[in-house]
Amino acid sequence: METVRGSLLMVLAMAAFALEDMFIKSATRSLPVGQVLILFGLGGVVIFMILARAQGQRLLHPAICTRPLLLRSVSEVIGRLGFTLAIALTPLSSASAILQATPLVVAAGAVAFFNEKVGWRRWVAIAVGFCGVLMILRPGLNGFEPASMFAVIGTLGFAGRDLATRAAPQSMSNHQLGIYGFAMLVVAGGVALGWTGGASWPSLQLWGQLAAATVIGVIAYKALTGAMRHGEISVVAPFRYVRLIFAMVLGVLVFGEQPDTLTLLGSAVIIGSGLFTVLRERQSK
Repeated sequence: METVRGSLLMVLAMAAFALEDMFIKSATRSLPVGQVLILFGLGGVVIFMILARAQGQRLLHPAICTRPLLLRSVSEVIGRLGFTLAIALTPLSSASAILQATPLVVAAGAVAFFNEKVGWRRWVAIAVGFCGVLMILRPGLNGFEPASMFAVIGTLGFAGRDLATRAAPQSMSNHQLGIYGFAMLVVAGGVALGWTGGASWPSLQLWGQLAAATVIGVIAYKALTGAMRHGEISVVAPFRYVRLIFAMVLGVLVFGEQPDTLTLLGSAVIIGSGLFTVLRERQSK
């Protein structure tokens, strides 16, 4: 039942993340990316602080300054800033497709940081998955969008966050992790806004989009953290790929995007290699 719970939480998280991305992309059409991240992050911090206090949890956990939490915070800044710039400057469908390589990066990182054993078949699958990313990026070809590299940076950051989450003390609640995670969005937004400037007072519609992104983002963050802590990771992880389905549907319906053949093929390669990696991991246990 723990594995079923983790799988359902992962599906919920991915659907919510896709909706969050949709609202953030809409907001960045009128506001600087940094300002959107700051407002989004502040809203999430407030909500998670309320949830933590409602359950009698302290807002400052003793483990906040430990190495896993510090690495998680840095990774969160890199991941959020990179991916938010990606969805603001490139199609939601292609940015989300590149993000699906995160489990492959996590699998490779688990070898370096957790001494997990990976056979040659899984290394081949990881390499094939990265080829799928290159199919979407198309470096050196006419369809190459330099801004798509922000999605790659975001992927590396999120992979680092997921690896650090595994190492986070079990005594820390999802609400406490949420406080620190969203606080890092404020940091990321401050860095971006300090570079670009251009902040302005949001319209009522933009406030609505930011509020929706914040509430849905809190749900997504909480569900993802719970998914990573319940059941077998090898079973729960594949459900991460449903995010791409949600993102592509929203990209087509809301933003009028039309993913081309290489983007669709690259997405299929990434998902296929990711599923194979998870399958090999289960067989090795």
